Amino acid sequence: MWRLLRDRRLSAYKFRRQVPIENYILDFACFEKRLVIEIDGSQHAESPRDAARDAALSAEGFSIARYWNNDVLQQPTSVLEDILAKLAGR
Repeated sequence: MWRLLRDRRLSAYKFRRQVPIENYILDFACFEKRLVIEIDGSQHAESPRDAARDAALSAEGFSIARYWNNDVLQQPTSVLEDILAKLAGR
């Protein structure tokens, strides 16, 4: 995913990776649009810790987009299209 987001490759939006905020490390973040992107494995399904993290980040004005590892690997174009839609809506 970093290969697809880095160096403003996605419609010139700047992303950072492994960003520390509060007590969390964000996978990817676009501060301009306050969008956090998390790439997760199945261990995150219905995770109460992720829900608490999302609530804390939402309180700071971020929206969170979560994608499964398999989707990123098998359907990267669909994932990027969804990210672009979320960025345009912010």
